[in-house]
Amino acid sequence: MDFHLFGIQHLIPIIYLAKPVVVWKELQWESGIGIGTRRMFIECRSYAKNYFLRVYDRAVDNSRYNHIILYSFSIMRVLRLFWSYGLRGQSTKQIHRKFSKVLGIETSCDDTGCAIVDTNRNILGEYLHSQQQIHLDFGGIIPPVARDLHKQNIDNVVTQALHRAQVSLNDLDAIAVTVKPGLPLSLLVGMNYAKELCKKTLKPLIPIHHMEAHALTARLVDHNLQLPFLVLLLSGGHCLLAIVKNVNEFLLLGQSIDDAPGEALDKAARRLKLKNMKEFRNCAGGQAIEKAALKGDPRAIDLGTFMTNYKDCNFSYSGLKNAIRSQIIKSEKKHELKGDEIIPEVFDLCASIQYALTKHICTRVQRAIEFIDRTQLLPDTNRTLVVSGGVASNMFIRKYLNLMCDEVNFKLIVPPPKLCTDNGIMIAWNGIEKFNEHIDIFNHLDLDKIDIQSKAPLGKNLSSQITDMEIRCPSGFISVDNNNKITIIGMILYITAFGFRWKAKM
Repeated sequence: MDFHLFGIQHLIPIIYLAKPVVVWKELQWESGIGIGTRRMFIECRSYAKNYFLRVYDRAVDNSRYNHIILYSFSIMRVLRLFWSYGLRGQSTKQIHRKFSKVLGIETSCDDTGCAIVDTNRNILGEYLHSQQQIHLDFGGIIPPVARDLHKQNIDNVVTQALHRAQVSLNDLDAIAVTVKPGLPLSLLVGMNYAKELCKKTLKPLIPIHHMEAHALTARLVDHNLQLPFLVLLLSGGHCLLAIVKNVNEFLLLGQSIDDAPGEALDKAARRLKLKNMKEFRNCAGGQAIEKAALKGDPRAIDLGTFMTNYKDCNFSYSGLKNAIRSQIIKSEKKHELKGDEIIPEVFDLCASIQYALTKHICTRVQRAIEFIDRTQLLPDTNRTLVVSGGVASNMFIRKYLNLMCDEVNFKLIVPPPKLCTDNGIMIAWNGIEKFNEHIDIFNHLDLDKIDIQSKAPLGKNLSSQITDMEIRCPSGFISVDNNNKITIIGMILYITAFGFRWKAKM
């Protein structure tokens, strides 16, 4: 536009025409009818000012007209928005704010997931292709097979998610993708596909830490969950206990020093030959153990306790795996079983496995809570434990953790089972959180700076500080003071095959 031709005689009528509208809009704000109108007006003024400052020097020589042009341009934008939205009864929320949309891609292991989420916590569309049945037939995840299946399905998964969301790639504000940690071959498929989308659409790319995404998923479904909070991540590949201070700031309190709980359950299910039983044929290992445990007695077989001499919050499942193996071998010899025959104590052993694993987890979490109380890492008004990851879908573990939280005055939050397992929704939501905070956003010219990592730490490790405190946490619900004096809280928890029972301590 040539502003030499835009004379002041054209500006004055616009100013006077707009004045009643501005006054009416301000009255709307004061009366509470038009929430956000003032913010819209200020944003328009700011936009107009920045625009004219860029072009004014070469367009107009007379500085007397500067304030008139700026004011008139901002008024014109208000008029346009008012005409387009206000007169048609549109919400002022729609006027002043456009919700950002992020597409998330997940391929860290054996599930191909994609979702579109916006800044208003709306899941606009999502699609997931599971490889579970194929890997069950193989007896475990084969990385090259997982990679090939990701390649075959990723384009369709993304297309279906966009179709369900009723948006196009051009409607997106950014693309997020899991780049760490996970199976390298699987991660590469998702990352390379996301990079191609960014090059094609010129959209920014947001790299996502898989475990950080799990940790923050609860904030998608619980609007009241405030930072910081304690999070326990339980999955087939990880077991982590951390404090979430910010979207990209974590304090690691404990982690598995060998195996993961999901892996231990999967291997136990395979060793018990649960897939030979019709009712568990199509179940993943952990799911089969949970269902079988409903028919057993968790106190029937003592599998022992683990890491009782370690005064930290780390986890270990190798001892549990060895105890399970010994029990199975002992039973097979006792009953002279061969081939695919299943031990008669299978249900009791499944219940005992689940109980031993849960008790170990709760003991480590209990010590972490005591450490938090001593160091005041969480405010008293925000004593919250979030549990996420695939193993968090286990209702037995969830109930036990809830009972423990009740005893130590913590609130337990667990996302729906659908969001506990790997999915594109959590990746898209983590992308939204980072997008809002302007964290890890790479434009389409800087994509070479992003690469995968098969292993990646989660924040600053505080394990040594916990060990130095020598916090004693025997089994059961306890309270520990600064002098390491242990007080058993007045009730003892008994677990039966039929659920939880409380009994007064004698």
